[in-house]
Amino acid sequence: MTAERLVVIGGDAAGMSAASQARRLKGPEELSIVAFERGHFTSYSACGIPYWVSGDVAERDALIARSPEEHRARAIDLRMRTEVTEIDVAGQRVRALDRESGETYWTGFDKLVIATGARPVRPALPGMDAAGVHGVQTLDDGQALLDSLDRAPGRRAVVVGAGYIGVEMAEALLKHGFQVTVLNRGEQPMATLDPDMGRLVHDAMDGLGITTVNRAEVTKILTGADGRVTAVATNDATHPADVVVLGIGVEPETTLARAAGLPVGPHGGLLTDLSMRVVGHDNIWAGGDCVEVLDLVAGRTRHIALGTHANKHGQIIGANVGGGYGTFPGVVGTAVSKVCDLEIARTGLREKDARAVGLRFVTATIESTGRAGYYPGARSMTVKMLAEYRTGRLLGVQIVGRDGAAKRVDVAAVALTAGMTVEQMTALDLGYAPPFSPVWDPILVAARKAVTAVRGAGTA
Repeated sequence: MTAERLVVIGGDAAGMSAASQARRLKGPEELSIVAFERGHFTSYSACGIPYWVSGDVAERDALIARSPEEHRARAIDLRMRTEVTEIDVAGQRVRALDRESGETYWTGFDKLVIATGARPVRPALPGMDAAGVHGVQTLDDGQALLDSLDRAPGRRAVVVGAGYIGVEMAEALLKHGFQVTVLNRGEQPMATLDPDMGRLVHDAMDGLGITTVNRAEVTKILTGADGRVTAVATNDATHPADVVVLGIGVEPETTLARAAGLPVGPHGGLLTDLSMRVVGHDNIWAGGDCVEVLDLVAGRTRHIALGTHANKHGQIIGANVGGGYGTFPGVVGTAVSKVCDLEIARTGLREKDARAVGLRFVTATIESTGRAGYYPGARSMTVKMLAEYRTGRLLGVQIVGRDGAAKRVDVAAVALTAGMTVEQMTALDLGYAPPFSPVWDPILVAARKAVTAVRGAGTA
């Protein structure tokens, strides 16, 4: 019997999770696996790079879950520094380029997994490629930034973008002793929050000594005679900089897939069915940051680049490729982050998301503490909750605070997934003891206020 061949494009979370799971289900005599990775590393945590840069994680290799040698020991033919440059769907083959030798060759497949990830948004502005300007997408990027911090002629840093990566990198640079300015084109930092909650983040960043400039549209990077960055120009000001970090966000890396004629959605990600099979192609699967997923609350696809989803996608793909069965039903959009001791969390829809899909809603915002108010160390947090008009169905929750604020969003994520109303949430049997929560947990306090808002709207 001739073994089927599985080809995997991309050696990080989704790709190698798929390869590993398929290998668990089928041995080399049934399924040969060839994986291509264009970089130097496999199976690493890109989400951990800001914490390595900050020094919270001491060593780069702590972010690597499994090395190429470990994958190869499991009979996965992993080809590093090898980039797939073309997918021939009809011919069931891919063209690969060995970046070290320059050799190109074709490899056939019976089954294909596309896990090409996402690419950082890098505006085509003057000076973007100057020395001292850094993205933070890969471990190589992280090392280049650390080297640049050591060489920087001064201690002024500018972060372009105020999303998750932007605020995390602002903290990392602050810990390196830099004077940090964050340039944000939006109304408030953390555009994944509503502006009123983003304002809380802005105030906290100011309190930490981070200067945040909102509605700042970057127009160019200024450089000195040596070609190194000296400042960042916006529509109305110039901000001196010895190093610049780009935290503008990412977009699906689907260049190969598009060229091969595979279907992409409105956000540029590959479209798959519940089994993560590419729509219209029985022998091609895709997962991770290069796909769009169903938003269970909004009922539309969206692009969310998170390692949690990528690993789940890989497990499901590997199960299906290996003869098992699995599905990925969708997401509710849960994410957490922090800047120093300020914790930031969200799940579900923001106000503008709800409006975009035609939902009417009410909001409730409360301030509480993470522990009983009399217990030492109790600190405040703000919880905002969105509920559907009249029905009271939970639509979204945002939390900004300290003292364990962020992980409280998990309760809301479960409630969203279950389709609970805010009234049902008020009866949840959550854990209580003074060191961990007030008698009424902040989530329950917000739910009670949301119930009142729903009832008031219903009589209006």
